[in-house]
Amino acid sequence: MTTAATRHSDRRISPVFLGIVAVAAVAGWAAWSGFAEQPRVAVFLFVTAAWVVSLCLHEYAHARTALHSGDVTVGAKGYLTLNPMRYTHALLSIVLPVAFLIMGGIGLPGGAVFIERGRIRGRRRHSMVSAAGPLTNVVFAVVCTAPFWLGSPDGMPGDFRYALAFLALLQVTAAILNFLPVPGLDGYGVLEPWLSPKVKRQVEPYAPFGLLFVFALLWVPSVNAVFFDAVHAILRVLGVSDFDAFWGRELYRFW
Repeated sequence: MTTAATRHSDRRISPVFLGIVAVAAVAGWAAWSGFAEQPRVAVFLFVTAAWVVSLCLHEYAHARTALHSGDVTVGAKGYLTLNPMRYTHALLSIVLPVAFLIMGGIGLPGGAVFIERGRIRGRRRHSMVSAAGPLTNVVFAVVCTAPFWLGSPDGMPGDFRYALAFLALLQVTAAILNFLPVPGLDGYGVLEPWLSPKVKRQVEPYAPFGLLFVFALLWVPSVNAVFFDAVHAILRVLGVSDFDAFWGRELYRFW
């Protein structure tokens, strides 16, 4: 291809993203080695930076899938550089999810990169573009829990083990929330291409409020309890105990 989307500069990994990865790596090493004087701060920095990395990969997956599905404009927009500052809604994609993480310890999904859907042909491709993001969270959760389901969690230092368990919890919550068939979330984006034009028109006005609706529901104690019961059930399948996830969250909230 000779489009701008294939230029090397459009695909060069951003120094901003590499800096975030470096923070996650250094903080993770500090939590693992016990080098930090304040291990809770190391856990906080590791989980927060790794969470931002996962958000960047989530948006990259949307963009990369869109590129291969026909939207060659994502390269010129900077979406393939993994730079969170290039997102159309950086506030929704990065700032708000991090804020909700700090306030409530939940992996709230962020806003999406802008995909020119008119360039994509075929309902299946549209669904794949929407599904690519939350599937990244699924993969991230599997990777984070690998030491647990491989049967070697006792070989990890306590602080790092708990931090990894909490990070896995965030990925599971993000995957579940993103896959909900609620307007404005990726789950609805997967279904939308298969809906009739009439249904799409009826649902469209509610799309901007979908995320707020989900967040409001999570404040209902009964809904919150059912949601986190499901999250912990999945984590237990992946080898992460409720104890590990609980202490990870406690260490994260160092203040």
